[in-house]
Amino acid sequence: MATVVFYHLTRSSAASTLLAILPRALQAGWRVLLRADQAVLTELDAKLWETDGPQFLPHGLAGGAQDADQPILLGNGPSAGFDALALVGSTQLDMGEAAQLQRVWVLFDASDAEQMAAARALWKTVSAQGLHAQYHSEESGKWALKTAANAPAPA
Repeated sequence: MATVVFYHLTRSSAASTLLAILPRALQAGWRVLLRADQAVLTELDAKLWETDGPQFLPHGLAGGAQDADQPILLGNGPSAGFDALALVGSTQLDMGEAAQLQRVWVLFDASDAEQMAAARALWKTVSAQGLHAQYHSEESGKWALKTAANAPAPA
């Protein structure tokens, strides 16, 4: 069952936040599907290709011959076969889908009222379904956990 982590973007861009999150996902051995509208996917693809050296993140835009081999796939298809899902600016998440994943990241822009409202509604849905949820904010200048719901049972 997924942990759903909400990132309230007040200072950082989605791209810079993903550059911090995605390397940890790859280190965990997870395949990641990154969903956003097409313009955002194209922009993120370009940003990820600009990053080189140890920060480079192997990825591809959905629709290529190598989709099944991409550690990070930027597209809007189903999450079957992936371990994690990143939602950028879009908070459409099926709870059945979330239950099959290790992690879901929801990145939403503080300056966009529609994204804020959708993230709040998704938080309520995720919490009501009993999924572990975390809310992180960077208002103080660095990312900090502000609240959590439905803590996972100790191992």
